[in-house]
Amino acid sequence: MAGVPRETEDSQASLASRKRKRELRFIVCGSVDDGNSTLLDRLLHDSRTVLRDQFSAAEAESRIWDARGDAFDFALTVDGLQEEPGQGAAIDVAYRQFESDKRKFTAIDTTGREQHTQNLVTGVSNADLALILVDVRKGILSRTRRHSHVASLMGIRQVILAVDKMDLVGYRQDLFSSIVDDYGRFARELEIEQVHAVPLSALTGENVFERQNRAPWYNGPTLMELLETVEIGPGGEQGPFRLPVRRVNGPNSEFRGIGGTVASGRIERGMPVVVSPSGETTTVERIVGPSGELEIAVAGQSIRLALTDEIDVSRGDMISGTDRPPEVADQFAAHLIWMDAQPMLPERSYLARFAGGSAVARVTDLTHRVDVDTMGRFAAKTLELNEIGYCKISLDRPVPFDSCSDVRRTGAFLLIDRSTNATAGAGMIGFALRRASNVVWQDLKTDKAERSRAIGQTPCVLWLTGLSGAGKSTIADRLEQKLRALGKHTYVLDGDNVRHGLNRDLGFTDRDRVENIRRVSEVARLMVDAGLIVIVSFISPFRSEREMARNLMEEGEFFEIFVDTPLDVCEARDPKGLYVKARRGEIPNFTGIDSPYEAPDDPDLRIDTTKLSAEQAAQSVVQLLRRKDY
Repeated sequence: MAGVPRETEDSQASLASRKRKRELRFIVCGSVDDGNSTLLDRLLHDSRTVLRDQFSAAEAESRIWDARGDAFDFALTVDGLQEEPGQGAAIDVAYRQFESDKRKFTAIDTTGREQHTQNLVTGVSNADLALILVDVRKGILSRTRRHSHVASLMGIRQVILAVDKMDLVGYRQDLFSSIVDDYGRFARELEIEQVHAVPLSALTGENVFERQNRAPWYNGPTLMELLETVEIGPGGEQGPFRLPVRRVNGPNSEFRGIGGTVASGRIERGMPVVVSPSGETTTVERIVGPSGELEIAVAGQSIRLALTDEIDVSRGDMISGTDRPPEVADQFAAHLIWMDAQPMLPERSYLARFAGGSAVARVTDLTHRVDVDTMGRFAAKTLELNEIGYCKISLDRPVPFDSCSDVRRTGAFLLIDRSTNATAGAGMIGFALRRASNVVWQDLKTDKAERSRAIGQTPCVLWLTGLSGAGKSTIADRLEQKLRALGKHTYVLDGDNVRHGLNRDLGFTDRDRVENIRRVSEVARLMVDAGLIVIVSFISPFRSEREMARNLMEEGEFFEIFVDTPLDVCEARDPKGLYVKARRGEIPNFTGIDSPYEAPDDPDLRIDTTKLSAEQAAQSVVQLLRRKDY
C-alpha cells in the first residue's frame, strides 16, 4: 500500500524510549496570596534544570498540537484562550516545566481568584495530581474546598496538601495537624483516594527540596520527594481502547487514514474494533504514527489507522475495542460546573462538545446544587457562576461516551453558549439514562409528505415575535383568515391562549420563558408534521429559543417574522394595562421593562406596525409565502 513510509520501529530505540523519565503533570491550586508564585519559583529555581520557565496557554496549545497532530485536548477545548465576549476575563493558565534526576514535571498554574473557575477546569483536565496549597494561618477555605471538589469531579484521585508559611507560625505542629485532619475529612467525602500532607515554607525552602530541621517533628518526605515518588498511574494505557475520530483523510487515494489521539488504552495491528455510534465492526490493518509504521499505540499518541474494511467512519465517531465499547445514548446524567456569568437555564439549547464531536444539548432536569463547604445537596432551578450541580442532559442525537470515572477524556464535555460561542459549563458524565435506550422512535407508514399531499399544501411555521402590545395576536388572527380564504389548513398558537392550558404551570422567569417556547416549538413541529401552516404568536424574547424552534423544523419550513413596534408605542397602546402595572412593580420580569427582549438580527420578514395596519401586515406575510412558492 503506497503513500505512507514504512519505518518499523527499532527494538532498541523502543526499549530506550520506555526508560525515559515519565512526566508528572500537576496543578497548583491555591487562593490569592497563598503563595502559588513563591512555591513555583522555588521549584523552578532549586531544580536548576528548568526546561522552559512559563509558557502561556496559547503556547501550550501549539506545543501539544505540534506533538500530537490534530489532537483533541479537553483542557484546550475551553473557548477563548483570549478574552471571551461577555466574560470579562481571559483564560489565564501557565504551564511551567522543570525536571529532577528522577522525573520530568509540568506544573500547571491557574489564578486563584474565585471567579476564575474556568481556569481551574482548564488546568485540572490536563493534570495527574493536584497540589493543594494552604496558608497555615488561614486554614481550609471555601475556595480550597471548591478547588478540591472540581479536581475530584474531573478524576483527580491523588492530592498533595502543601501547608505553606509555616515559618510565620513558628512551625507549630498543632496547626499543621488540625489542617490535615480538617482536609482529610473533606477529602474522604470527595472520594479522593490519597492525601499526602507536607509542612513547608516556600519562602525559606523548608521541606520543599530539603529539610532545614525547623520542623523536627515532621519525618515525612519533602515536597520534591513526594513529586518524584508519587505513583502517576498507568496513564490510561490499562483502560479500554478509545480513539475519538478527529479527521478522516490520507496522503493519496490508496491510503485512508482515520486520525486522532488515543484517549485511553492501547491498540495493536490486527485488533478487532467497533465504530460508534454505528456499531460496525472491522479490524486494524495498519497503525501509522508521526515517524511511520507502529505495531502498538497507547494513550496519548497521535495516530492514523487503516481498517481492513471500507466502512463509514466520520469525524465525531469513536473507535474502540469490541470487548468494552463506549455507551451510545442521547441522554445521560452528569455533574456540571457552571462557568458563565449568565445563569444556566434548563431546556435552553447549548452546544455540547465531546472528545470527538459535538451535539445540541439541553439540561432537562437539574437534580440538585452542591454546597462545596458542607457537601449538602439543595434543590435549585438554575446554576449561577461557579456553582456545581447534578443534572440530566438530553442531546439531539446519540453520541458515544464513557463514564468520567472510567475514562476521563471521553467522559468529559463542555457546554457552549450558541449565541456568544463562550464556554458556559464543563461536565463530567456519570451514566447513560435508561430511558435513552428504552424509548425508540416508532416509524409510521403515513408521513408528513403524504399528509401534506392529502390537503394540498406545503406545511410551515410562521413565527411572529415582538413586544407585548406590538400587535402579534391581531396580525395572526387576520393572517389566518386570509390563508383560510385561500383554502389553506392552518392553526394559531397564541401565547396567552396556550398559557391557559399546556403552559398554565409556567411563570415569567427566564427559566419559565425558555420552557414555554420549548413546549410550543414541539407542538408546532407536530402540527407541521400533520401538514398544517402553523401561526405562532409569542413574545419569545430570546434569540436562542427562536433558533432552537427553527432547528426543529426542516430547511425552509420556519419563517421568523419580527413585529417591530417601539416600546413607547406598545406602552401607549397597552391594551391589557400590563405596562402600567409593570412600571409600578406589580408585574416582575416583564419583557421590555425589567426583562430583556432580543430582537431578531436577520428576520425573514420585518413588519413596522407604525407604518402598516394589521390588515396590511397580514397581507405582507401572505406575499412572503407566495415569494417562497407556498
